[in-house]
Amino acid sequence: MYGTVARMRVKAGMMDAMREMSESYGTNQPPGFVSQYVYQMDKDANEVYVVVMFESREAYMANADSPEQNERYMQMREMLDGDPEWHDGEIIFPA
Repeated sequence: MYGTVARMRVKAGMMDAMREMSESYGTNQPPGFVSQYVYQMDKDANEVYVVVMFESREAYMANADSPEQNERYMQMREMLDGDPEWHDGEIIFPA
């Protein structure tokens, strides 16, 4: 499996909109998608970490390079205080 861990700062008052956008993708997942988790930090409710998993690096990269993902990213980016920090890598210890 392959995926990313991203650190993001959501603009004040935009957390509900971010949650709604994420939930709206529910059944329309890209090929190879496995799961996604979003953590909201205790110390700062506007800081979130997103963990996304794909079946393979190839599936992850195909999604990252797709026009549909770019559109989703642009919608999400409007809700953030800055660019996300992306940390991509191979998942070597799956549960």
